[in-house]
Parts: sequence; structure tokens; C-alpha cells
Amino acid sequence: MKKLFSMLLLLCSVVLYPYYTKAQPKDTLPVRGFCIAAPTQAVLAPFIKFISEELAPRNINTLVLRVDFNYEYTSHPELRDPGALSKAQVKELVKVCKQHHIRLIPQINLLGHQSWATTTMNLLRVYPEFDETPWVKMPAKYEWPNADGLYCKSYCPLHPGVHKVVFELVDEICEVFEATAFHAGMDEVFYIGDSKCPRCSGLDKAELYAGEVWTIRNHLAGKGRQLWIWGDRLLDGKTTGMGEWEASMNNTHRAIDLVPKDIMICDWHYERPDKTPVYFASKGLSVITCPWRKPANALLQLKDMYDFRSTATAQMKPRYQGMMQTIWSDAGHFLDEFYGRGKPQEDTVNTSANCFRAVMQP
Repeated sequence: MKKLFSMLLLLCSVVLYPYYTKAQPKDTLPVRGFCIAAPTQAVLAPFIKFISEELAPRNINTLVLRVDFNYEYTSHPELRDPGALSKAQVKELVKVCKQHHIRLIPQINLLGHQSWATTTMNLLRVYPEFDETPWVKMPAKYEWPNADGLYCKSYCPLHPGVHKVVFELVDEICEVFEATAFHAGMDEVFYIGDSKCPRCSGLDKAELYAGEVWTIRNHLAGKGRQLWIWGDRLLDGKTTGMGEWEASMNNTHRAIDLVPKDIMICDWHYERPDKTPVYFASKGLSVITCPWRKPANALLQLKDMYDFRSTATAQMKPRYQGMMQTIWSDAGHFLDEFYGRGKPQEDTVNTSANCFRAVMQP
């Protein structure tokens, strides 16, 4: 029954797709994006094939790869993941994307997401002095909620040594990817301006967050590159009722009036098709809407984006930049899901592969 329902949902998405895009038939979204973890060496060849056979025919023009430490950095080899991609392997990705006119954007998580569950990520593992909350120890078994309020670690944006290391990584990865933009993540930052931090204590969290955005933006702009970030920390989780994941509950939301206007906001909402692109655009920011695994919501988000563009003023329309499908498994697991390999999922309707097929029609 679940398989039948899944097939019917996909059929409906194909039938209804013209309706969702008819608001302005000649309008082409500037960004038709796809975001996923950079493939491992073992998955590189099938992922390159996927780019040619699936992304290109669906008119995907932007590919954000979450690289983090999956590259053989020469500036900081101590931060490499085991079996990281080589320069030659990255150039294979660059080549296929150029062939299909796909803009390739690398991501390294900056500020937040410096740990996950019980694991400290490479930056703070190698450079623990950058930790915003070094007194919070990683648990043997992770649970949420917890007494320390630990979701993911952050680096201290005011540590005098952190940006030298971080920007050397950013410059190297942007150069090898031949990138004109860089995605800094910066989502779900729960630790910022901690009361025990000798540098950040007592400072305004919104100003700290905005200051880090400006620091990264200015570094990129000096090399002709644009900054992309996730948008959740710029939304008021309490006033909107969006809560602490898809929005901020620690007062960083006021940074929306402090950040530079030439950055790209990746506005993700996975449980509801919230119309927050209007809020970002009204603040002078360019925005793309980002679904994950619920096709019905994603189709509404896509329709909204076309509607926003078709009804906007001449000043507002260019800020509604389009849509980017996000994938939160690694490339290998996603390809297995997409091609129907491996263990079937319990929910055969709400999957990232189904969502991708629904909103990114060929």
C-alpha cells in the first residue's frame, strides 16, 4: 500500500507541476540548486554520472557540495578526513559541472556545527583553543535535551587565531573548486556569546553573529566571491513559533538588520512551507527556498517562489532567487535511495529522493 501511495504521489507531482509553475510561464528561476555532502572517493564516479544523467537534464544550475574536511588540504593537512578527495578528483567534479553549466559551490561549516552527537569535528579536535565552550565535554552517549544545552559545538568568533586557519581552508577549497561563491553554513548556532567565554561574555549575540558574517563576507568579497549561509539564525523562533531549530531562540535573529545585503540566504523549512522568503526579501536580502523530504510541502514552496516573483515589485523580484533541494545523507546513501538500492525506508513517500523528483522535473 505504501509503495502504491508513493507512486500516486509522484504521478500527482508530475501532473500538477505545470500548475505550480504557471504563475509566470516564461519566468526562469535564477537558482535551481542541489545541496549534498561531497562524495567520498568510492562514490565519486557514480556521483559524477548522477550529475550528467540526473542533475543536468533537470536543469540544475547550482550544486552546493558540503566538503568540510573531505579534501586533501595542503594548507592544513592535519585537518583532512581519512581518504579525503584529492585535487585531481575535485577537478573531475569541476569538469563535469562546467560541461553542464552548473555553478559549483563548496561548503565548510563555519561558526557552528563543530561537533555532532558524541564526535568533535576536525577543527576543534586539532585546535581545541578555538572552542567557544571548552568546559562542555562531549558525552559518551548523546541525548537531547541535556544539561549543557549541547547540540553542536561552535568556535569562538573572537578568538585571535581562528580566522587565519579557517580562511586558509576557505581559500584553498574555493580555488580548487574554481568557485565564485562559498557556503559557510552558520546554521543552528546554539553556542555564541557564552557567559563563560573570556572574549564573548556579555556581548550582544546578534552583533557577534552579524560580525562573523561580515568577517567571512569581507574576506570572500576581497577575492570576488559571494557568501551563502543558511537563514535560520536570522528568524525569531519565539515570535514566529518556528522554535529553536528552524529559527533562533537565543536572540541572533536581530542580526538580520546588521548583516551585509549582498549575501545569499538559503531559507530551509522542512516541516511547513513557511513563507519567510518574503521576510528576507523585504530586508533587502537575496533568498532561495530549501526543501528536504516532503514533496507536498516542497511543491507549495516552489509555487510560492513563482508567485513571489510574479507579484513582486521590480525592486523585490530579483531577491527571490529560486529553490535548492537539500540532501542530509551522504552521497552514497542518497544514490542508493534514489536508485532504489539498499534497505527500504519505512516512509516511502516523504523521502529526499521523492522530494527531488517532485520539484526538479526534467
